[in-house]
Amino acid sequence: MFKFQKEVAHIFQRVGSRIAVSPDLSVLLHLALLELAMLPQDVRSHKTARVSEPFCETEGSQVPARRQKNRDFPAIARRRRSGSAPERRVNCVLVGDGAVGKSSLIVSYTTNGYPSEYVPTAFDNFTVVVVVDGKPVRLQLCDTAGQKWGLLDGSVNDELELLRPLCYRNADVFLLCYSVVRPCSFTNLTDKWLPEILQHCPGAPLVLVGTQLDLREDVQVLIQLAQKQQRPVSTEEGQRLAQELGAAAFAECSALTQKNLKDTFDSAILASFQQAESVTVQQQRMTLLRKTPDKIKNLSETWWRKIGCLVGEQSCQTK
Repeated sequence: MFKFQKEVAHIFQRVGSRIAVSPDLSVLLHLALLELAMLPQDVRSHKTARVSEPFCETEGSQVPARRQKNRDFPAIARRRRSGSAPERRVNCVLVGDGAVGKSSLIVSYTTNGYPSEYVPTAFDNFTVVVVVDGKPVRLQLCDTAGQKWGLLDGSVNDELELLRPLCYRNADVFLLCYSVVRPCSFTNLTDKWLPEILQHCPGAPLVLVGTQLDLREDVQVLIQLAQKQQRPVSTEEGQRLAQELGAAAFAECSALTQKNLKDTFDSAILASFQQAESVTVQQQRMTLLRKTPDKIKNLSETWWRKIGCLVGEQSCQTK
């Protein structure tokens, strides 16, 4: 920009020297335009650099760039810039009792909205693209059924109970959800959900999540719990259970107010990263242990040959 201003100043100095010859203002303007046209292309086309927008943001979208709903995999989310690093994939599965707010967490996180009514979930998948340390991460959220659907004859439909473990197969991390205003959902974590996860996907990291945090201070909810001689699940109880389960993280959040919502899913992503890194380190260590005997054997043979050569040279010199 300084170079451009300097060139323009020189132009007006040269044009000003011609005022005595041609005092007509229009002639002076024409001369100035001709001088500007003769400037180098890089000076005339100088523009201020702009930071490009995130590639996951669609035109006209009202969703912030930090999270973008991508349920149908739009084409813009599948674009790859030449030379860009491949995105990592994290498969996050939400488990817990029905009506604890698992679907609301996903909807609020991906769309900044909140469902107006409760609709029982069979199975549903959402995909969002987030940026972690400047690199794209495709976060797949699997919403599982937490309830048994009763049939007209009063029997219990166990099909969902049989199908739900299929979502566990490729899980990288689990969000173990309970409602802070439903103590029974907190108890079912150890009675039902944890044994099911350990049976089908042992070793996967867990993030303990207390949902519906906005209802913990709600007067009507407190009255209803008091009538049942119950009380909300405290933060200390959740932290204690997370420590007993060996969970990677513990969080309490609200889908309605979005308090701690982003931190909850960030904890899930980081837990999956730490698990993957620990597995990689363990594999490298096992590979090193397998190769170590061969390396020692090769080094031993090499050193014995060198020692033999030295002994042979000394014996020859003695003779």
